Amino acid sequence: MAVEPPHAAFEQVRRRKPRLVDTDWLVLRGLAAEVSAAAIELARAGQVALDLGCGNQPYRQLFEAQAIEYLGADLGHAAQVAIGEDGRVDAPDASFDLVLSFQVLEHVRDLDRYLSEAKRLLRPGGQLLLSTHGTWLYHPHPEDHRRWTREGLVNELESRGFRVDDCRAIVGPLALTTIIRLTAFTYALRKIPLLGRPLATLLAVVMNLRAAFEDRITPPAVRQDNACVYVVRAGVAR
Repeated sequence: MAVEPPHAAFEQVRRRKPRLVDTDWLVLRGLAAEVSAAAIELARAGQVALDLGCGNQPYRQLFEAQAIEYLGADLGHAAQVAIGEDGRVDAPDASFDLVLSFQVLEHVRDLDRYLSEAKRLLRPGGQLLLSTHGTWLYHPHPEDHRRWTREGLVNELESRGFRVDDCRAIVGPLALTTIIRLTAFTYALRKIPLLGRPLATLLAVVMNLRAAFEDRITPPAVRQDNACVYVVRAGVAR
């Protein structure tokens, strides 16, 4: 495997262990906690997992720590498993115990192909672990197509042959408004010479702590239907 460039290695760590000075600290912290818990609960030694649309594979270590074989799949041939331009994954049917999809679904143009491939690749009894945005800022990589409510996301999966076993919400609307303001303020402050970056860092700490408090006091029912990110565990419906 090719050696990751320094910025990719930094981003891998940041995704698993975000810093309080990161504008998306609260979101990434919650996502990393859910993925870590799912890896412990779902993965079993000797199983094989495929990260579908793996990017720089930030959660690889969490699954390899459970003694499973982890493979990354992405467009072209940079990853261990290639995804063709038509969305077809270069792997046989029923090859994997786990199919992983982290913050990819909102960027997928053809949901039918993507989810049918996830279903095709799962062995009987296998699990799909998927995270995607409920509400978040536009962020094309290289495209950005969708946002979901909990109900809408569950329906997208169930209408394509999955059985949703769990859907967890990360960061509710009250905290998210603070995070969005922090993102905008930080972007502006960093353009100021000399003092801009220190001020942005201080603001991030203050507003991240505020967002954490706001999320703590948000009623769970409100967060569940209005989350920034959803983490879904699903199997193939029989």
